[in-house]
Amino acid sequence: MPTYRIAPSILSADFARLGEEVRNVVSAGADIIHFDVMDNHYVPNLTIGPLVCEAIRPHVQVPIDVHLMVKPVDRIVPDFAKAGANIISFHPEASDHLDRTLQLIRDNGCKAGLVFNPATPLHYLDHVMDKLDLILIMSVNPGFGGQSFIPGALRKIAAVRRLIDESGHDIMLEVDGGIKIDNIAEVARAGADTFVAGSAIFGKPDYRNVIDAMRTQLETV
Repeated sequence: MPTYRIAPSILSADFARLGEEVRNVVSAGADIIHFDVMDNHYVPNLTIGPLVCEAIRPHVQVPIDVHLMVKPVDRIVPDFAKAGANIISFHPEASDHLDRTLQLIRDNGCKAGLVFNPATPLHYLDHVMDKLDLILIMSVNPGFGGQSFIPGALRKIAAVRRLIDESGHDIMLEVDGGIKIDNIAEVARAGADTFVAGSAIFGKPDYRNVIDAMRTQLETV
């Protein structure tokens, strides 16, 4: 059975008490903190930067998974690595040289990931599987929290799972967008092992109840 990881997205947390929020969600059973970085350029929203990552780093021991929705991407990678990120992923459309950017992330001591929007083709993976620690499939169009899962993402998740298995590399397969208690098992059956959930967790009064319910669903896969 795969190792499943729940990665709450702080995009849906209460930013007025962010330290408390990340401590509470980790205490409730979160495996990873997912950190959404938007630049109001690559995506139509503006969120948070390295200073916020640095501020929450002392509050949790679990990995911080930074999803860069910015263009260009290379300039800010060292800043997030220095701020305490453990995983940094980016969109292929945001880099002129995928191999170079992936190596930059690794050279700065982080695991490296590529992110695929719903309409982004998978051919970007053809020559970089050996440099990847994570592949993130977006099951919504990036830019805003609280969106509904796009069912067509299941086919892309299954296709990426086959590519990972054929490659022989140890690569996490993460899914972000509209993940909830009632669909997490279906997403896992398609091949995902890491699940980003924002409003489904932070939008509820009891984080542990939600995370436990998600794990119960994953036990059915």
